[in-house]
Amino acid sequence: MADTIPVRAGEGIDLAPLEKYLRSTFRDLPSGELELTQFPTGASNLTYALKVGDWEAVLRRPPLGPVAPKAHDMGREFRVLQALVGHFQLAPKPLAFCDDHSVLGAPFFLMERRHGIVLNTDFPTGVTPTRDLGRRLSQQMVNELVGLHQVDYTKTDLVHMTRPEGFMKRQVDGWISRYNRAKTDDVQGVEELMKWLADGVPEESGCAIIHYDYKFNNAMFNRELTQMVGLFDWEMTTVGDPLADLGAAMSYWLQADDPEMLKVGLGKPPITIKDGFFTRREFIEAYAQQSGRDVSRSHFYVTFAFFKLAVIIQQIYYRYKAGQTNDSRFMNMNHGVAALVEWALQSVRRPD
Repeated sequence: MADTIPVRAGEGIDLAPLEKYLRSTFRDLPSGELELTQFPTGASNLTYALKVGDWEAVLRRPPLGPVAPKAHDMGREFRVLQALVGHFQLAPKPLAFCDDHSVLGAPFFLMERRHGIVLNTDFPTGVTPTRDLGRRLSQQMVNELVGLHQVDYTKTDLVHMTRPEGFMKRQVDGWISRYNRAKTDDVQGVEELMKWLADGVPEESGCAIIHYDYKFNNAMFNRELTQMVGLFDWEMTTVGDPLADLGAAMSYWLQADDPEMLKVGLGKPPITIKDGFFTRREFIEAYAQQSGRDVSRSHFYVTFAFFKLAVIIQQIYYRYKAGQTNDSRFMNMNHGVAALVEWALQSVRRPD
């Protein structure tokens, strides 16, 4: 089953300058035609698969149109991957970074191509979902998140790229500011939610490397679904409170008994609603047991993560409404924003 699709309309790349760059950068590039396909998941940066003969790579670039200052920083994501080499094997090896706008019109980087299965909303053809499979995949997700948080960031170059002190306060203030800058529609309850978050920032639980976008469609498994073989989309990675990473993961981890407005607010729900997958509570408890961390304040982190996800979706919808992208997937994302805010408020009023 192919993990890429033909390039979406309006998101193509001029192959001539790209191939010229590739041949000047990779001297052992084989002869042959440059083939380009696109990875279908993700609503932010654009990610493509490149192939020339038996040579393969993955290209990441910012979305088309204007982007917010400091957002979609390809150079930073490339340096994050460089820092993880030798410390966390699920991170793909970075190959090259290019900030010459004459090639693609924007900075981009290349990383190694890995092969396997990326799970999103359904299992691939030929895989029979079972309760046991759901639980095994859930536990693998717990295992690798704990493993990432156990990496000693002081032994990596991330120590020079990050500022962990005061992380959560900066996060809450920063994401509230991002929402206000990207505001379009009036969303009921959002002011109440932002005040609750600003007033309730907890003491931080520690410092660790956090992926901050940890979910199934950023992970790759082997064909037997017995082992994770890759973790992608390191744009938001930093050093900060590991419970913020856990909370972010839980904002994507929908479960079968969630309200319908939450499950379908952003389209088809993820596989985590299927039989056997951990609930958010089970995931948090498994994480606590394996990591030894105190998760008694996880309610705040999960609520903040739902707000943060709402802001990310709002930023994408803002770009669509402003005519900066014509991707039809973004047309109704305002409904997803409202659903996430409503769910976060329900969480405030009735903690899990």
